[in-house]
Amino acid sequence: MTQTLKKTVLNEAHKRAGARLVDFSGWEMPLHYGSQVEEHHTIRQKAGMFDVSHMVVSDLHGADAKRYLQQLLANDVDRLQTVGKALYSCMLNPQGGVIDDLIVYWLGENNYRIVTNAGTRDGDLAWMQQQLAGFEAVLEEQPNLAMVAVQGPEARTAVLNWLSKESYPAVEALERFVAATVKEGFFARTGYTGEDGFELVLAPEDAEPFWQAMIDAGVAPCGLGARDTLRLEA
Repeated sequence: MTQTLKKTVLNEAHKRAGARLVDFSGWEMPLHYGSQVEEHHTIRQKAGMFDVSHMVVSDLHGADAKRYLQQLLANDVDRLQTVGKALYSCMLNPQGGVIDDLIVYWLGENNYRIVTNAGTRDGDLAWMQQQLAGFEAVLEEQPNLAMVAVQGPEARTAVLNWLSKESYPAVEALERFVAATVKEGFFARTGYTGEDGFELVLAPEDAEPFWQAMIDAGVAPCGLGARDTLRLEA
């Protein structure tokens, strides 16, 4: 039986741009838009962007949210002392083996956002829900959100220039590994490429207008092939 691939809200934009679309963990995703090598160098030298809406965004809240994460993760969540601060960590099994890596953001008292990988979605979510037993906390996947990573030496300027005057100061002030929620969405100064930039979580209806605005600003669409070589190089 042929598997029906899931599509992100940017799927049609990828097709219009001539992307080579492939099966990535059950999602139809762009591998490249003509040259993976050129896309790699564009992010090292200028700015490029990835559709990473296939990644799993979950929100955690409740009185025991921190205590739950202290059991779930290898790193100390108490290190998150500033609202928006991010922590890269791993989920471990009882033997100390790695289940998966992830990023967790502290959104304020008893509230966290967790971003996990698409390829291990079902297993990760099942494990996380299983570990909630005995904790006063709720984990909710946010499957309808879009996620775009804009990376490279010129990425920050492109994104900041797109923001409203009201949102600009909060996002411009972000340090590395810190996020802020503004009216346009959730903006995190994080990424896997070794370059500066942002990972954005947007409402689905805002994803394509943002994508086109970045293209108009000179940001190049890039596929997951370049994303892999960039993070390996980093």
